[in-house]
Amino acid sequence: MSTLFFLCLLRFTYLVSAQGSDFPSSASPIGPYVPPDIYLIDCGSPQQTKLDDGRIFLSERDASPLLRTKQDVLAQVDSLPSSVSSSSHPASSLPLYRTVRVFPDEAIYTFKVSHAGLHWVRLYFHPIPCPTYNLVNAVFTVTANELVLLHDFSMTDISKLVFKEYLISVNSTDTVLLKFSSEKSFSFVNAIEFVSAPDSLISDTATAVLPLGEFAGLTTYDYEVTYRLNVGGPTVSPSNDTLFRTWQPDNAYMTFAEGAQNVSVPFDVIKYPNPGATAYIAPYYVYATADQMADSGVNQQNFNLTWKMSVDPSFSYMIRMHFCDIVSKSLNQLYFDVYINGLMGASGLDLSSLTGGLAIPYYKDFVLDASAIRNGSIMIQLGPAVDPSSPNAILNGIEIFKISNPAKSLDSDLAAGSSLGPGPRTNKMKIFAAIALATGITAMFLFAKSFLWKKKKKPQTWKHGKSFSSWFSPLNNSKAHLLSSRTSYRSSFLSSSKSKSGFSSFFASAGFGRTFTFKELQEATQNFDEKAVIGVGGFGKVYLGALEDGKKVAIKRGNPSSQQGINEFQTEIQMLSRVRHRHLVSLIGYCDENSEMILVYEYMANGPLRDHLYGSSLPPLSWKQRLEICIGAARGLHYLHTGAAQGIIHRDVKTTNILLDENFLAKVSDFGLSKAAPNLDQTHVSTAVKGSFGYLDPEYFRRQQLSDKSDVYSFGVVLFEVLCARPAINPALPREQVSLAEWAMQWHRKGMLEKIIDPHIAGKICPQALKKYAEAAEKCLAEYGVDRPAMSDVLWNL
Repeated sequence: MSTLFFLCLLRFTYLVSAQGSDFPSSASPIGPYVPPDIYLIDCGSPQQTKLDDGRIFLSERDASPLLRTKQDVLAQVDSLPSSVSSSSHPASSLPLYRTVRVFPDEAIYTFKVSHAGLHWVRLYFHPIPCPTYNLVNAVFTVTANELVLLHDFSMTDISKLVFKEYLISVNSTDTVLLKFSSEKSFSFVNAIEFVSAPDSLISDTATAVLPLGEFAGLTTYDYEVTYRLNVGGPTVSPSNDTLFRTWQPDNAYMTFAEGAQNVSVPFDVIKYPNPGATAYIAPYYVYATADQMADSGVNQQNFNLTWKMSVDPSFSYMIRMHFCDIVSKSLNQLYFDVYINGLMGASGLDLSSLTGGLAIPYYKDFVLDASAIRNGSIMIQLGPAVDPSSPNAILNGIEIFKISNPAKSLDSDLAAGSSLGPGPRTNKMKIFAAIALATGITAMFLFAKSFLWKKKKKPQTWKHGKSFSSWFSPLNNSKAHLLSSRTSYRSSFLSSSKSKSGFSSFFASAGFGRTFTFKELQEATQNFDEKAVIGVGGFGKVYLGALEDGKKVAIKRGNPSSQQGINEFQTEIQMLSRVRHRHLVSLIGYCDENSEMILVYEYMANGPLRDHLYGSSLPPLSWKQRLEICIGAARGLHYLHTGAAQGIIHRDVKTTNILLDENFLAKVSDFGLSKAAPNLDQTHVSTAVKGSFGYLDPEYFRRQQLSDKSDVYSFGVVLFEVLCARPAINPALPREQVSLAEWAMQWHRKGMLEKIIDPHIAGKICPQALKKYAEAAEKCLAEYGVDRPAMSDVLWNL
């Protein structure tokens, strides 16, 4: 039989397979997808292979007209050994790993394209025993036309099955050449799929996470599927997806499974919108299951739902999240925030307003630049946008796509053929490389010039400041990738063109916020009018300002004579650029023009927590408000300690550094004294003692050994300060009352704590709640850090 006949047969069986799946007629406004181009090859197989999902793969004889190579070797086994790990692969695909085709020389498969647009390329690899070659020694590269799919790929673990899935854009109705080549040894492949995909699968725009905004041009890229998860549900096999995709369970990637609860509904409950998400985007099996936050009757509700996936940090990624409200009883009950690597992705996501109903699928795409990837992982977090009576958040599915880099590669920085001498690069790529090189040299020149200018102009109080190398170190720590993607290249080029100094351009390219000119901040504060001062601290004065769009901001201007100086200026920028959380104050930008040290933050309308406890004429907070504020601050500190790639110790936790927005949502602020937490094999960081008296960890004070438990101690003082509404230290009081921590602990041990609490809330606290709250504070104030709880435990107890 001819190959043409089998290609027609493949198209027919694909249609039958898609229609034969358990697909309710009311589930989607569109029918099963039938791809215009279908090539399914079971490499090395002497006969065609029919999978349990109904698809038929061509045999070697039928596929031979598609292949061009000097020689090849075929091998097969009757069954896979029991040692092979196949749990993450659908059972229907296992027969494809039992045969293999080995190429001692270059091999090219030619696929004729009848319909330009998106196409799947799916490759199957497993080193089965071969009489002539030991497949674990193979090292090879795979390309699709100009696109590098795999570079120096090898498989040394004979117990693994490897499935690679790509979504590439074919711009003509010509051919796609899938090439296997090796400079060092040979190549092999077990099975190949080259199949059309719906063009609607990739939208052109998405939400950029860093900086937050719109990203356009997604349809011009190619992708590798790195993760596809059915959140809250079991594996979805290809037979239950009209695009024959596999959706894995999410259990292995949840960091706090106890804080999540699986929910599901019958499949026929799901109602696809028109227009909107379709079964092409995700099957109803995905939208009918979800993870929600644990039952509101337990304290796990205070934790974010968190998933963590390992990725290649040298690439940018598109992250698709699937949502379907299958938990609410009526509309407008579900509002939540979405964070990616600690950065705000979506604030107050309201599925009711987005879909207009319940059980209606919705998806949202995000783009995460490589510069925002820490420790080689992507972390997705969801949590309530506010603190309603029934806080909740849900997620139904996750897809993570690696985005091709400017060199047209998904596995290295090399373009196709670049390791073999001058390859078929386009003029556009050559121009790009030239501009990139020139931009890098220019940026380095500007940086050096800026440093020398600053050194000449810096105030006398800076003479013991940072050296040239230490000015550069924060940028290395941030893992900024100047040319990690077209987006980062574009933003880096623009920022280096517009900024006033090399210092600014490098901070901007590393994603450290907007670079303001001094003139812009003068206009925002009416030339730093003293009437605009809303706070004074060790670093300098804080002004209320208004940007050109009317947005209110807090502008902290450093005092050159301040002891905190440039070290704290750099620390604050560096720390706040690494983290973003709804309970941490956000850094909007900075200005270092003319030796200035100015930081611009989001404006917190209700100011410091302390002002609402004592020393002002503001109305007193209710007990419920105080408790919610403490929980919010605890969540911010918990994220600082655990949410970043390397934890952060705040080192100055106190009520003046807990700010309240217009809704009295608490956010931790002032990171000028913060330190990176110790590595996992260390218990503390040795450092000079800094902080505020009354809140200072006594163990840290004695031994100069800082740990996250130092923040826990300070937070214990805050808990008593909130309860008693008095300063942490008051020298005017009798000696036994000077220290709030010691005084409160004395009354707590007597069982008479209620006698010293704020009269405004006295008698309004449930005795059991007061007991639990006091126990949490007492544990925080343990003399030795090892006896104090972690911030997650404090949050749990609150």
